[in-house]
Amino acid sequence: MPHHAEPKPTQPVLEATDIVKTFPGVRALGGVSLRVERGRLNALLGENGAGKSTLMNILAGVFPPDSGEIVLEGQPVRFTSPRAAQEAGVSIIHQELNLAPNLSVAENMFLGREPRNRLGLVDYTRMNRDATVLLKRLNLDVDPARPVEQLTVASQQVVEIARALSFNSKVLILDEPTSALSEQETHALFSLIAQLKLEGVGLVYITHRLEELDIIADDITVFRDGEFIEAKPYVDTTRHELIRLMVGRDIVVESSGDRRVTGKTLLEVRGLSLRSATKGARPVLRDISFELARGEVLGVFGLMGAGRTELLQALFGAFGHLTSGEIAVDGRPGLPRSPAEAIGAGIGLAPEDRKQDGLALSMGVGPNISLPCLARVLTGGLLSKAKEDALAERYGGRMAIKSAGPRQAVRTLSGGNQQKVVLAKWLATEPKVLMLDEPTRGIDIGAKREIYTLIDELAASGLGVLMVSSELPEVLALSDRILVLSEGRLIAEFTRDEATDDKLLAAALPTTQAGSAA
Repeated sequence: MPHHAEPKPTQPVLEATDIVKTFPGVRALGGVSLRVERGRLNALLGENGAGKSTLMNILAGVFPPDSGEIVLEGQPVRFTSPRAAQEAGVSIIHQELNLAPNLSVAENMFLGREPRNRLGLVDYTRMNRDATVLLKRLNLDVDPARPVEQLTVASQQVVEIARALSFNSKVLILDEPTSALSEQETHALFSLIAQLKLEGVGLVYITHRLEELDIIADDITVFRDGEFIEAKPYVDTTRHELIRLMVGRDIVVESSGDRRVTGKTLLEVRGLSLRSATKGARPVLRDISFELARGEVLGVFGLMGAGRTELLQALFGAFGHLTSGEIAVDGRPGLPRSPAEAIGAGIGLAPEDRKQDGLALSMGVGPNISLPCLARVLTGGLLSKAKEDALAERYGGRMAIKSAGPRQAVRTLSGGNQQKVVLAKWLATEPKVLMLDEPTRGIDIGAKREIYTLIDELAASGLGVLMVSSELPEVLALSDRILVLSEGRLIAEFTRDEATDDKLLAAALPTTQAGSAA
């Protein structure tokens, strides 16, 4: 039986109160609070986009809050950098480990603060000795001179924790720490967490795996849509209540509701499996099969690490290391080996990060729209500005892009209009299947409604739309059917009438079957 420490009326080691953070056009945190006690683990819970990572980055000194107070050991603090936070005793272990793979274990642990001898040279003997002491404290028997890249992911994670403890950490933040660990490695991490609690370290733990909380959680804090929802001892909650707290909101997304799926299959996927290039990593996708019909919006829901983006990238020929699988577009078989082949097959992809992967920000609206279909704007092998402008006028007009014209640099447009440019450029390829990865991320509510209307119109025109979204109301309102992925597997499928936010989240939770909220 797991032991959960009883609440004690002690001064918290860390307390954040009424933290507000706004990014351009987005209010990420609307006055949230978090209390961390010595020797206790506070599980910070919420859907994707709830604001968990934003607060953790503030506590870790990545960026400052707009307002609010952070108190560490009774003293108000405001960290100007991650190093300042570490030196004060607050460290974060990110889901994507922050190690230099070619450097040794000890070099990673003391990077930027290596011990030096009287000649000013790095004292490797002392550094390796100090590293060994910390690693033994965490029960990791590894040569400190060994390159980090030769270690397992679990051992690399312990190295990160050891580095944090070398700063005499009072608070340790763990962000999805078990996402890449085996069951045995996960249990070893939990033993380490129990040891850290006994040593008086306060822990913040972010996870979507609610079953883990039975073993390690003392307290829970729930955020939703950037707002504080609840904080209480874990023993006073149930799994069902936690899910309700995480998703309990009104669905305000509107959809026409009158789309008709014709039944003709546009996209057929069979047995798609995918493995990451990282040595020893878990499979990213495991035996995924589904169909997408003409005029259908097929939603894909899952939590972080479920494999949603990788699924779209694989279908677009942009993710290597496929181990098996077949697809057919409009009856024509062939798995794209490159984006060019995918475009030729009639597949378009509006990526998750439009600025990084979807747009040439310094170029104009017209050049962006014509990029994936240059053949349409060439005359005698040379670019025709007139054809490019006409293409931009046609598809930019269809998307209702608000701009000064086809030459206006995309970087000067609003987030909503940038997303419309992404949609316009893929429509210009005249696709049969349009894949949308987080199509409304980072845009305001007015622009979101416009995108929702456009998605409805695209489906009504006969396109097959495959849409990934982390926003449950969005998925529920826009989708005709919804696929739920968890840890690379297709766990469940719901029709629009069957789907509820509780069912989707319960299915998405790792090792939790669809419909189970107990």
